[in-house]
Amino acid sequence: MRVIIESDYQALSQWAANYVASKINAANPTPEKPFVLGCPTGSSPLGMYKALIELNKQGKVSFQNVVTFNMDEYVGLPEDHPESYHTFMWKNFFNHIDIKKENVHILNGNAEDLEAECANYEKQIAEIGGIDLFMGGIGPDGHIAFNEPGSRQNSTTRLILLDSDSRNEASKMFGSIENTPISSITMGVATILSAKKIYLLAWGEEKAQKVKECVEGPVTDTIPASYLQTHNNAHVAIDLSA
Repeated sequence: MRVIIESDYQALSQWAANYVASKINAANPTPEKPFVLGCPTGSSPLGMYKALIELNKQGKVSFQNVVTFNMDEYVGLPEDHPESYHTFMWKNFFNHIDIKKENVHILNGNAEDLEAECANYEKQIAEIGGIDLFMGGIGPDGHIAFNEPGSRQNSTTRLILLDSDSRNEASKMFGSIENTPISSITMGVATILSAKKIYLLAWGEEKAQKVKECVEGPVTDTIPASYLQTHNNAHVAIDLSA
């Protein structure tokens, strides 16, 4: 795995934005052959999204022919809830760029049939030819998307119960553990690994140990992000603290 190290979070975010923009521009996407971007949520990509918005405003990259697929969504949370990933993505990114609404794909955590929703997500990704570039993050327990420790390498998009570490981390946003959702639907490990290229973003000292285990440790289901070692085009971009 290639490791990119930038001085701090701001430099990391700008590097990531420049990289995403360069890949979109190099692909020269069209409506018939769009560029497909896998999008994360959380604190790690916020700086990247802000920098991409600025690049879009400057005319240095367009999202007119970009199709996005988000990694996950909480189950049972209204789409307009302030902590839903629908709200996160539109508030922090999509509302500020020239992307077409129909090109945005986010799992529906309120679908009547969650199993069918997950199967359809897999179908949509396959029908468009797969994800060209997947930008991800790593959780405090080593998860990627909401693939919690114990997730299998061959797992696909599915319903998953959130473990205590993930819920405790999320409770900071929801105000209490009681208000925090207990489950989500998430892209599976195999779904993520099917992307043509993957970059994991991480910053801060609190992520350093998990980054080390992801990059240098054994490939194990206790650190689902370590599965990236099995991908022939997966890399990590971190700041000095991480």
